[in-house]
Amino acid sequence: MIAYVNGIVTYKDPAYAIIDVNGVGYEVRISLQTYTSLPDIGARCKLVTFLNIREDAHVLYGFGGSDEKKLFLDLTSISGIGPSTALVMLSSLSSSEIRQGIIDEDLRLIQSIKGIGSKTAQRVILELRDKIRKEELVSTGPKSAETSSGTLRSEALAALVTLGIPKATAEKSLDAIIKREGQSISVENLIKLALR
Repeated sequence: MIAYVNGIVTYKDPAYAIIDVNGVGYEVRISLQTYTSLPDIGARCKLVTFLNIREDAHVLYGFGGSDEKKLFLDLTSISGIGPSTALVMLSSLSSSEIRQGIIDEDLRLIQSIKGIGSKTAQRVILELRDKIRKEELVSTGPKSAETSSGTLRSEALAALVTLGIPKATAEKSLDAIIKREGQSISVENLIKLALR
C-alpha cells in the first residue's frame, strides 16, 4: 500500500496531478479541494494517498490531508458510492461542509452534489451520521487529556482492527482499559492490555 507520495509537482489539473518522486512519476487522482491546496509546478508537495486496486487498473487517489482521505474512505464504504463519486463529492463541497450536512441530516445539500440521488443521499446520512457525530464529539470535546485520550484510543483501535479484533469488541475493551489505567498509558501498553 502507498501511504503517501512526497515529491515535485510536474503536472496538475483539477482531476489529477503527477508527482515526481525520485524520478518516478505518480499519477494521482485528486479532488478540487486538493487541487487548490497544491503548490505550483516545480514545487515540492506531500499527498496522503489511497491505492484502489481493481481488476483492470490500479488507481492512486491523493489528498491534501488525512482528514479528507478519511472522509473519502467513509464515503466509499457506502453501497453505491465508488471512488469516482466520492471524488466528485469532495470536489463539490469541502470536507467540513459534507460532514456538517451529514450531522444536520441535510438531505438537500447532499443531494445537490452531481450524481447523488435521493436514495444515495439518504444512505450517506443514515450510515455516516452517528460515526461523524461521535468523531466530532471526540475532536471538539474537552481539550488536553481528553483529546489525547481520543487520539490514543483511535490509534489503538486502528491497530486492533488491523489485527483482526472486531471493532465493537475492541472499542469496549479500550474504553474499559482507559477508564481503569487513565490517559497516561502508552499506545503500546493499551494494545497489549486489550489483547489479553
